[in-house]
Amino acid sequence: MTVFGIRLPAMSSLILWALLWEIVGQLDLTFFIPPLSEVVVTLTGVIGTSSFLKALSETAYAFAMGVFFAVVIGIPVGILMGKNRLTDELLLPWVNMFLSAPLTALVPVLMVLFGFGMKSIIITTTLFAIWIIILNTRAGVLQINRSLVEMAHSYGAKPLAAFYKIYFWAALPEILGGVRIGIIRAVKGVIIGQLLISIVGFGALFELYASNFLMSHFWAVLIVLFALAFSVSEILAYMERRVAYYAASR
Repeated sequence: MTVFGIRLPAMSSLILWALLWEIVGQLDLTFFIPPLSEVVVTLTGVIGTSSFLKALSETAYAFAMGVFFAVVIGIPVGILMGKNRLTDELLLPWVNMFLSAPLTALVPVLMVLFGFGMKSIIITTTLFAIWIIILNTRAGVLQINRSLVEMAHSYGAKPLAAFYKIYFWAALPEILGGVRIGIIRAVKGVIIGQLLISIVGFGALFELYASNFLMSHFWAVLIVLFALAFSVSEILAYMERRVAYYAASR
């Protein structure tokens, strides 16, 4: 970040917002925003408790499974849409509709179909993440140089071999971008699922702390959630930069 021509270290904006948070909290303008120092102290006391570790494991399991299904389904579907016009015309309107639709409205339907357990939470997480993965993968396939595909055909590559050796690797920059955005959306999906379907994991902690006006506990858990999502997103962003040469060579 650059201010008045001065290059500031990375994460300077976060330090600025942390100072602003602390000032607002110390002024005691609203009970909803406690001082950041109080939140940090609360976090150190909460993070090692059995209830927090249980919530973390439940949320991590639902999140990991939801992202897994979104990736293993979304990438092949996106590649198929990008390489087959008929499939693209059949599926693209539905993908765009679900991407733009308020998916929270589907949660009651999922509860009726799959019950109130972990299965519905995982499906909700998958639905939040999968559509952007499909669209980004499709966009990557559409950008592939057709000479690569023709070369694979001329050498007698079978469809499955062309799928992994041509389409996947050539579209990898867009695929990773879609997965990164999908993971961010999956964080929202897993928390919404835990709040609306079954009060477990971080959703249970949010419900408990908000109903008892324990705002420092509430913000402590929220910071952990944001930190985990940001870390995963930055890891994928690093991987995107590492494979950027695929897009250039394409």
